[in-house]
Amino acid sequence: MVVNRFRQATPEDAHALLDVERAAGIAALGHIFPPGMYPFPSDEVLAKWQAALSEPGVRILVLDDDGDHPRLACFVAHDERLLRHLAVHPAHWGSGLARAAMDAAVAEMADPRLWCLADNDQAIGFYEHLGWRRTGRRKAAEYAPFPDEVEMVLPQG
Repeated sequence: MVVNRFRQATPEDAHALLDVERAAGIAALGHIFPPGMYPFPSDEVLAKWQAALSEPGVRILVLDDDGDHPRLACFVAHDERLLRHLAVHPAHWGSGLARAAMDAAVAEMADPRLWCLADNDQAIGFYEHLGWRRTGRRKAAEYAPFPDEVEMVLPQG
């Protein structure tokens, strides 16, 4: 079972987390962050991962790629209530890893919530398919051009 193959990320995984986030972000979010106008913020994202890897209460679960190259296939980061980030390397899209990562994270959370880019229709559709619902709350994303994010919750029961 895929869920059992996830492991806790270590500080040595920071660059691999960045690599997966960059690959997935460029492939999926170019309509929100056009690369010619808004290059991927690698330094800021790497610093974010380095901080998260040592932050108490944050779990970062990773799945190593089964291929010949040392990279991660996917990751999910969360704390007790907030699903902070989920990404699957584009080479593994459609493989069920996003759902497995989500299941692994939600199993460790109480009253799960997340923020998703409002114009990321693919991710919102995925979350809604799994039962997540929009709360109506919005905020600006942390990176230019600061698009809206929507909050979603997973009803318990």
